[in-house]
Parts: sequence; structure tokens; C-alpha cells
Amino acid sequence: MNKMISGIKPTGQMHLGNYIGALKPFVSFQDEYDVSVFIANLHCITMPIDPKELKTNLEDALIYYLAVGLDPDKTTIFLQSDVLEHAQLGFILSTLTSMGELNRQTQYKDKRESKEPLSAGFYTYPTLMASDILIHQVKGVPVGDDQKQHVELARDLAERFNNRFGQTFIVPEPITPKLGGRIMSLSDPMRKMSKSDTQGDKGVIYLGDDLKKARKKIMSAQTDSDTKVYFDKENKPGISNLLTIYASLTNTSIEAAEEKFKSHQYGAFKKEVADVVIEELEMIQDKYHTIKASGVLEEVLEAGANKARIQAQRTLKTVQKKMGLELK
Repeated sequence: MNKMISGIKPTGQMHLGNYIGALKPFVSFQDEYDVSVFIANLHCITMPIDPKELKTNLEDALIYYLAVGLDPDKTTIFLQSDVLEHAQLGFILSTLTSMGELNRQTQYKDKRESKEPLSAGFYTYPTLMASDILIHQVKGVPVGDDQKQHVELARDLAERFNNRFGQTFIVPEPITPKLGGRIMSLSDPMRKMSKSDTQGDKGVIYLGDDLKKARKKIMSAQTDSDTKVYFDKENKPGISNLLTIYASLTNTSIEAAEEKFKSHQYGAFKKEVADVVIEELEMIQDKYHTIKASGVLEEVLEAGANKARIQAQRTLKTVQKKMGLELK
């Protein structure tokens, strides 16, 4: 069974875009891959964040992992910092990475242009992300279109190391979802749904949102002056986004959703999208509260970290031996 790994950086509340683009696909992969899913807490501190807020976000992320259907008996779930080998290999990979490669990383270019003060950790975190992937010798990495660059760097570093020191790393392949890999803001469908939405939270549906509030956000979603419901990302980004949300949550195709709503007015269409979203949120929130009260979180993280360390330690030992860092 091929291995797969992915992680989420919970610097804010989990939202519908995270669920459709990442969490829901993770669950679907559990029976066909050896899946590892981690909480990327080291990546969270590359920009300033309040410790109490961070701790809350990490706990919420773990609970939501479980609430959406990730099964600890099928999937290795762990906290990034609990597997120390991630950071050590991350530094080693940084010695094989040029500053030019880091300068070309999209997140760095975007932040540099914003004139925000940046840490050295933010600049070099792509090498830690490459370590997150390569240390577990995985074949597949589920990513959205905007994250493929990180897998490309991991592939380059794996090939560079293998060429210089001999075959060591599996060269990973990005796995992009066929549908829902990029859910857009409800208030500005030209921008990705994000907790940092500049127009406040009206464009973002959080998994913990009050259900009435979530419904209102869907009903207020930006559309266009046309009256027809069909998929056209360029000319009808708002309607296309709502169709994507509906199709993703009902496990149908865009074409099937278009056929269903071809005679609907926008209000009736939005109501049905809202009904599907609310039903999903209600199910997730019920499970969230049950899991939070169960006291299983530490047990899940400990078991996951113990399992993840086995491969991580094996890979790091091999890397260090091949580089001449080991004396025995």
C-alpha cells in the first residue's frame, strides 16, 4: 500500500475550505493508502501568534480531524513537533537548498511585497515542509493548486540528495483533488476562502459557526447580475464557487449539479446549497463536542507520534550516515 502524508497549519479556525479541500479528501484516502496526517504546529510560529490562541487552534484541529472521520486505527495522526526528526532533517535539507529557490517561493514573495517583518523561520520553512514529506518516504502528497510549489521543492531536494549521496528518498507526487481543491471566498469569489479574508468573516464559513450565521453567509454570497445557474469560473465565479461547494458536499459532479439547478433562481439555488452546508456542519459539530468531552486526544497524539517516529528515525539515520555525520 502506497504511503501518503499531508498536514494543516492551524493558524486560525478551521473553515469550509479546509474541510472540502483537505479534510474530506483525507478521509476518502484512508482505505486505499497508508495515510499520515499531522498538525503543522512548527509552521504556525513562523509568524507571530499568541500562545493561548495557538494551543486552542491545535486542539481544535485535532478534534476536527477526528470529527470529520479520520480514524486513528487507519490513519497516523500526530503533532509535528512530537517527531523531532522533522526539524533535524529540515535543517539538513536547508543546506542543500539555494537562496534563489527560497526567494522564488510564492508565500515569501507575497509577504516580502507586503513589507511585513519576516523571520528567518518563515524564509526557510519550505525546507521544513520538504522534510515533513521526505522523512516519511511517501509516494503521494494531497495538495491544492496553490501548494504544488512546495511538493515541487521536495521533489527537487529528493532528486538532488539521491544524485549526490545515492538513492535515499522516494520522489513524491502531488495529488490534487478533482473537485474542491480551491474553495473561494463567499464575499469575493476571486480570492481563496481564508481566515485572513480582508473583508472580515462574511466570506468564510467556519466549521464551528452558528448554523443560522452560516446560512446567512451562503444566502448573502456574491453572485452576478445574470439569472442562470451554470459553471463558468471566469464569468460567473460566485455561482461556480457555490456549485463547487454543493457538488463537493454531495459527492456529485459539477455537471450533475448544473443539471439539477438549471431552472432555479439564485435565491432557491442558494437555499439548497445552504441546506447541504448546514447539514454537514451540524454533523461535524455534534461529533466535535462528543470527541472534545471524551478525553482521547492525548492518547491519539501519543500513538500517532510513536508510529510516525519509526519511519522518521530510520530515514534520518540513513541520511546522516550517507552525509558522513555519523561515527558508527
